[in-house]
Amino acid sequence: MTFKTLEFKCALITGGGGGIGFAMAEYFVAQGKKVIICGRTESKLVDASKKLHDCPYYLLDTGAISEIPSFIKKITSEHSDLDCLINNAGVQRPLDVNEMSTEEFTSKADQEVAINIQGPMHLAVGLLPHFKTKQGAVIMNVSSVLGFIPTSIINPVYNGTKAWVHFWSMNLRTQLEQAAANGGPTIRVIEVAPPSVGTDLHRERKDPDDNKKDKNPSALSVEEFMKDVVEQWQGDRDVIGAGPSRKVVERCV
Repeated sequence: MTFKTLEFKCALITGGGGGIGFAMAEYFVAQGKKVIICGRTESKLVDASKKLHDCPYYLLDTGAISEIPSFIKKITSEHSDLDCLINNAGVQRPLDVNEMSTEEFTSKADQEVAINIQGPMHLAVGLLPHFKTKQGAVIMNVSSVLGFIPTSIINPVYNGTKAWVHFWSMNLRTQLEQAAANGGPTIRVIEVAPPSVGTDLHRERKDPDDNKKDKNPSALSVEEFMKDVVEQWQGDRDVIGAGPSRKVVERCV
């Protein structure tokens, strides 16, 4: 029997202190699921944890790759019921090769690549041995519509990292489906590709609120985004768009 997207019991959400990660955590808690959040800013995690009925939280910078193995060992030891990873943490930076020195561009780009690509990969692959002890598990990767169509010229590295997340998710899904067909556990790989959503993702831009509805009518509120995503979780879709990104995703997959 196929393991459905929402059959998991315990989810670890990176970047769970705010934005999309917190909204997902809030929904899952309301559904009676156990949620663990992690992120880089303890004050945000403390506030989020209180709002989520004192759910467990951990400090983790997903760009600090060397810390991930010990984090996985700790989290699986303390929460053996963990059967879902949501790779949500990410950064989006305005980077322009015409305006920045080589050193400034590459330094910021390297960190963005570490957080958006290396962290999710190391977490997913590192948790696979644990997930393979379960009857079923879920790996959910948050990409972006900009990984399908890189229209936002201001953040070229972000667009590239999200394209990587999209294609990696496709191939990881295929490999794990092949393993399940040969008698292994079912490990679902779900991709969520948001459009512009009114979070603090644009905090490093000159106008950090240019993804809010009053300045960008095509942007979704977090509530609108979650309504669309939940509907597709319930429909067991492997690749999920919302609002304007839904048409892009459905055309490309």
